[in-house]
Amino acid sequence: MIAFTYSGQGSQKPAMGAAWSSHPSWELVQEASDATGRDLAQLLLDADADELRDTQNAQIATFLISMVILDAVERVGVDAAGHAGHSLGEYTALTASGALDFGDAVSLVCERGAAMKVAASEQVGTMAAVLGLDDEAVEEACDSVTDDVWVANYNAPGQVVLAGSPAGVAAAGDAARALGARKVAPLEVSGAFHTPFMAPARERLSDAITAADLRRPEGLVVANVDSTGHENPETWRALMTAQLCSPVRWRQTLLTFAEAGFSTFVELGPGNVLTGLVKRTLPDATRLAVNTPEHLDRLLDTLAAPPADTADRVDSHEGEHLFATDRMVVSPGAGIFTPLSTLEVGSEIGAGTLLGHIGEAEVRSSFSGELMAWLAVDTERVTSSQPIAWLRPE
Repeated sequence: MIAFTYSGQGSQKPAMGAAWSSHPSWELVQEASDATGRDLAQLLLDADADELRDTQNAQIATFLISMVILDAVERVGVDAAGHAGHSLGEYTALTASGALDFGDAVSLVCERGAAMKVAASEQVGTMAAVLGLDDEAVEEACDSVTDDVWVANYNAPGQVVLAGSPAGVAAAGDAARALGARKVAPLEVSGAFHTPFMAPARERLSDAITAADLRRPEGLVVANVDSTGHENPETWRALMTAQLCSPVRWRQTLLTFAEAGFSTFVELGPGNVLTGLVKRTLPDATRLAVNTPEHLDRLLDTLAAPPADTADRVDSHEGEHLFATDRMVVSPGAGIFTPLSTLEVGSEIGAGTLLGHIGEAEVRSSFSGELMAWLAVDTERVTSSQPIAWLRPE
């Protein structure tokens, strides 16, 4: 089974939206800009590292590019049975699973970023990654000092993040080294996230979470707070409120998915940190990140490959997977399909080529190749994500 994971704050980088700006999924950026009254395309295309480091910019920019990538992945017909995001990425996971409406999620992420920025300015805090020490030893290091410091992220075996006051983090880092830590690396962050220092942000954000419309998610969505899957919307409301002051249990989250039978993890967003954490936690799992449109082909190729344990079996049907890398263009919505009259079977299609319309909405190909067949006929009423054209890559 496939789980989608969603990047958190810290994965953002300048021009991370440039590769997607001509992709049909970019329309989400305009939708979010209209909802917020902000030029969010500017953040994704032109903002420098300092501007993106600002918490209220980093969070909406990372959320939005992750949603653009999710939309692009769904347009090529790939879906997941599970979702989880690291910190901010949990909001993306809830939106992807249908628990949150996109518009509500945009508003919540903006409020979350603003609330955390204010909280960080009221109480100076910092964070540091501890490498080469198990969870219990890092907890022991925190307990051994008198200044404020806590575990903020359980990321992977041998990778734990501390957060708290500068003095507390420094003292706990020294204690961790004394216990055998291989390295303690300060992180360039503006506050002590996922600790009691974020209590003012939690109080402010709780009002917005209470007002949001939360629905039962589709598939397994695992929470940061307790590394458990939940379905009850009111439970999720409480978890979202608690998340800001609670550690992210990412290693435990991945183990929850593994125990449920998930073996493929696809990170959707601007980074590949979560893909590396899968490698450390579940070394036998299939893992990859989708950061650019070029990665869509790699995703489809990976999912189409025969399982390793059957690749050499004598009774395998030779050649049955040879056409598994063919591409299906799916409908972006429901409505009447009208193909472009100038396109015929055998035509060469480029990425971004207009294929036709669903009502007034444009249907563009997400990849290039030869048009092998139309899978929907002229004036046929189609549903969202229904295959409408079959392409074979060159």
